[in-house]
Amino acid sequence: MDLQAYLPVLLFILVGIGVGVAPQVLGFLLGPNRPDAAKDSPYECGFEAFEDARMKFDVRYYLVAILFILFDLEIAFLFPWAVSLRDIGMPGFWAMMMFLAILVVGFVYEWKKGAIDWE
Repeated sequence: MDLQAYLPVLLFILVGIGVGVAPQVLGFLLGPNRPDAAKDSPYECGFEAFEDARMKFDVRYYLVAILFILFDLEIAFLFPWAVSLRDIGMPGFWAMMMFLAILVVGFVYEWKKGAIDWE
């Protein structure tokens, strides 16, 4: 077995590790470390970052996050559709319009139910 064939794989792994680890190490070594009250305050999730792990928390943050991911993934279908629009023609266009109509109906339903309200 010729080990020369595995050189590109080994090189790819080493470059990947270097690209992943080097910026973290540089940021840790060269970055400022000035913690203050604002940096340790709750951010986006709505609860303190350094408390008991078994505390009660508000579920609305996670609901909004899941809805964002859901709609973000559905919108990701628009990119390949836009690229191949000339090839798929009018049937593909109307299929995507139906998909977007269902997406809008779902969004309006969530909006009316108050799922995306942040009180």
